[in-house]
Amino acid sequence: MLFAGLLWAGAGTAHLHAFLDNLGTLQAKFEQSVLDQSHNTAERFQGVFYLRRPGQFRWDYSEPYEQLIVADGERIWIYDSDLDQVNHRPQEEALSGTPAQLLSDTGPIEDNFEVIDIGESQGMAWVELIPRDKESQFVRILLAFMGKELRRMEMADQFGQVTRFQFYDIQRNLALPDKLFEFEPPENVDSDGSY
Repeated sequence: MLFAGLLWAGAGTAHLHAFLDNLGTLQAKFEQSVLDQSHNTAERFQGVFYLRRPGQFRWDYSEPYEQLIVADGERIWIYDSDLDQVNHRPQEEALSGTPAQLLSDTGPIEDNFEVIDIGESQGMAWVELIPRDKESQFVRILLAFMGKELRRMEMADQFGQVTRFQFYDIQRNLALPDKLFEFEPPENVDSDGSY
């Protein structure tokens, strides 16, 4: 029974490593829910996520309004078309201790996160990540896997707010065009250069 327990306990970590192993690109649709401190849903969003390792990703929000987050390898750009506003920040500074760092970085996970296996639930293998960076805005990150597919991600921040992502229509290692990971601020858009 002890051996079976050890196998069970390692399932989440094994799925995490299988997911990251040979991952070059990823494309997935997502649904995002933001929960308040009482765990009531405060906001819901939908869109498409693109990843190209190392260091590039794009969150293309379509519902309930359009927003774009692009990491080009050097900077993170956030474009809100409704507000005609662009913010940007150096990528290394912005990503420390975040799930985006985990997904886009190709270095050992354990360098930036304490990895804790928490077993199976809802037909998925779960793992908890605790950022090693004490300045991280997140206190913990939960990831849930089905085989090599990342299906759920849940992030708890220092203020008790929880953000949940569900991923579907997941495609690995597609050839993604360079333009997905490039951003040029539109003319006549307010850009203050920080967020």
